[in-house]
Amino acid sequence: MILKRFNVFILLITLLFVNISFVNAADIQAKAAVVMDVETGRVLYKQNSSQKLPMASTTKIMTVIMAIESGRLDEVVEISRNASIQEGSSVYLREGEKIKLEDLLYAIMLRSGNDASVAVAEHLCGSVEKFAELMNEKARSIGAYNTNFTNPHGLPDDNHYTTAYDLGLITCYALRNEKFAEIVSTKKKTIPGPPGENWNRVLTNKNKMLWQFDGGDGVKTGYTKKAGRCLVASATRNDWQLVSVVLNCGDMWNASAQLLEYGFNNYKKTQVVNKSEPYKDITIIKGKKDKAEVYPKEDIFAPIKVDSERDEKIIIKEKLSNEVKAPITENSKAGELEVYIGDFFVGKTDLIYKENIESTSILYHIKKILKRL
Repeated sequence: MILKRFNVFILLITLLFVNISFVNAADIQAKAAVVMDVETGRVLYKQNSSQKLPMASTTKIMTVIMAIESGRLDEVVEISRNASIQEGSSVYLREGEKIKLEDLLYAIMLRSGNDASVAVAEHLCGSVEKFAELMNEKARSIGAYNTNFTNPHGLPDDNHYTTAYDLGLITCYALRNEKFAEIVSTKKKTIPGPPGENWNRVLTNKNKMLWQFDGGDGVKTGYTKKAGRCLVASATRNDWQLVSVVLNCGDMWNASAQLLEYGFNNYKKTQVVNKSEPYKDITIIKGKKDKAEVYPKEDIFAPIKVDSERDEKIIIKEKLSNEVKAPITENSKAGELEVYIGDFFVGKTDLIYKENIESTSILYHIKKILKRL
């Protein structure tokens, strides 16, 4: 009897926690929030996701991805007086100190160094203002049209803002870069201290999600009085990475955990295009074979809702001729596939041939002989 009651108690507790993981995302106490699939950028949950808000130090996500893409990580940066006197979070860089650009990126993402952010901006573009212009150009190229940067660190400015959606979009883009993903998932990093002094800077990541959340692997914290507590978090489970954004959220750690759990519990990474399976047969005109199979060049995955009662409509659009004239060359392009979930564009891939098929045309063989001669 006691054992039976205990089993019922365990069942009730289990159901309670399962229920929480499915519904609490709707109760997130943040001014804005979003959960997105990193690979496709698909939004799995949103709350005021288009509201323009300050984002504090989550700004540095853009700063670091731009620095990485500059291809100048091995360059040595000389710290200016302007960089050394920046207010707020700092790694205590000194005027005249010389430090590798790559080391500064760890200082920015692990310890949120405003001084390091300014040093990077000045080194790459000559000034904070010019760097901010390039940040805005990059944001627009990514599709973050409701974002405007005035600095590389996120200290308050009325014209410095983003939206939860835009910041998620920028982060998804950044996380697809291996170096960026490596930096933001680093828990501890040692970089040089000032020259002539016998100590190093030991940087411990401020992002608790790396330790406290199953699969946590990024990204960036932020706080100012104007912006409130902000957090961009990412996690990977079963080779599937999600990113969450909360802006002006007092309980940012729990809120981010709930949002990521919501995504993992309510959606599943699903293969919608398989490059190992033939897509279609194509009729070959004047070929040594009458048909040729075409294959997708790449696999395509998409986050699909788990709830079978609300199956989502996967639409595959093709750009492909039903017949083609020989010769056919292995791995040459036959057409394209585009995948949509409803109106959302998931991705596209080429369709290719997996074999060579020679022509039966006499003219083709004459040309072939002449080419050899």
